[in-house]
Amino acid sequence: MPERSPRDETEVDVGRRLFFRRFATDVVTAAATVVGAAQQLQQQSMDAARDILGMEDGQAATASDSAAPARADATASSGAASGFRTPFRWDGDGLHLIDQRKLPDELVEVDIRTAADGAWAIREMVVRGAPAIGQVAAISMALQAEQAPEAPFAFRAVIRGAATALRNARPTAVNLGWAVDRILDRYEAAGGTDGDHEAIVAGLRSEAESIVFEATTDHGRLASFGVDALPTPEGRPLRILTHCNTGPLACGQYGTALGVVQVAHHAGRSVEVFVDETRPYLQGARLTAWELRQAGVPHTLIADVAAGHLMSRGEVDVILVGADRIAANGDTANKVGTYTLAVLAARHGVPFYVCAPTSSVDLTTPTGAQIPIEERPADEVLQVRGLAIAPAGTQARNPAFDVTPADLITGILTEEGLLRAPFGTALVEAKRTAAERWVRERPFWADPTPSPTSPADEKASVEASAAFAPDGSDEVVV
Repeated sequence: MPERSPRDETEVDVGRRLFFRRFATDVVTAAATVVGAAQQLQQQSMDAARDILGMEDGQAATASDSAAPARADATASSGAASGFRTPFRWDGDGLHLIDQRKLPDELVEVDIRTAADGAWAIREMVVRGAPAIGQVAAISMALQAEQAPEAPFAFRAVIRGAATALRNARPTAVNLGWAVDRILDRYEAAGGTDGDHEAIVAGLRSEAESIVFEATTDHGRLASFGVDALPTPEGRPLRILTHCNTGPLACGQYGTALGVVQVAHHAGRSVEVFVDETRPYLQGARLTAWELRQAGVPHTLIADVAAGHLMSRGEVDVILVGADRIAANGDTANKVGTYTLAVLAARHGVPFYVCAPTSSVDLTTPTGAQIPIEERPADEVLQVRGLAIAPAGTQARNPAFDVTPADLITGILTEEGLLRAPFGTALVEAKRTAAERWVRERPFWADPTPSPTSPADEKASVEASAAFAPDGSDEVVV
């Protein structure tokens, strides 16, 4: 990986610095320090999940509506451009999620106080987007720890049960399991059943805060690299096509693909965004259009099936999408319809960039063929916001994601730079440098002796390096 020299501060305009500074104020911080070394995770207990979190055999834990009451948000937008909204607030009363099912009609919050609440909110798509659900899962486990019994083995059963329930809430997004594993690693590093209860609880909260802090920082870095990668048409705005929702609602403080758009807008670039409606859940129409309106970014909503027409007329300069999981070879799972866009982009010579942090890279999954694809309820296809659009009794399939082969991806934008195809060792190297950077830049309130990578990632890195190193053709552009 080429060495990256420090970015000259004078080269970054005032608009971009103000954008970063504004959202940096939303980072959750606290002074909690636990010293320890990460140990290998013990076997998770499905029995504990059932016993502690109220699961029936074969089911994930469920939080009832009464367990996660909605409340009106007095700061609902009047329509004026006011910038992006973060998807959650975390305070002494618990975690408060914007209910993304209600947007754009209502801006309301759902209160989360336990891991069961968090699993319910993730599964029901109160919160969605791989980076955001990873952060919510981590916070939910920290909240659960604060309520768990002090008895060591009962505490362990609660934490493992919480982990299982959250991990099973949605299977495709790798950030969910990644965040849960980090919380479990922190529990073991603090001594597990032999550790001090108060220190463990403080340590789990600190780890959740670190996950939020790191996501905020990494997504901001990603957005900065992304702006540098955008084409620069002469005499007209840059026309960007997006799919699904990749703003702060899906990712945390900045967003990934929409973070690139927002930084470009604040840096004075003239941009126009074509927003895929993203059937069947309409994340583009309901969420992306809402976020771009709040931020004052020019945008136009289109039907998913119109994207090819616009590309054929030369009206799309670049496509930016997110990722729920990137396999070791670069194959990428994202919201269903992404693969279609990639094929059309290849046909029409439109650059196609995946925007994702390295936490979305799963080196333990060799190719996209091994990525589990979530199938959601048929009603999401048969209805639009409760209104039936097909005859009664119609059968429907509802895969929530598809896989875009690596050879259709122009580049993967990460917090470590722009990775060019073929990806192979570039993904291994990006994950390694990201982990090492966070060892150096760990916040003062976090664990001062973290493990830079999990045992699974370390093993996968060795295997992936052996698999991809021989051709020497992988490239990282920074």
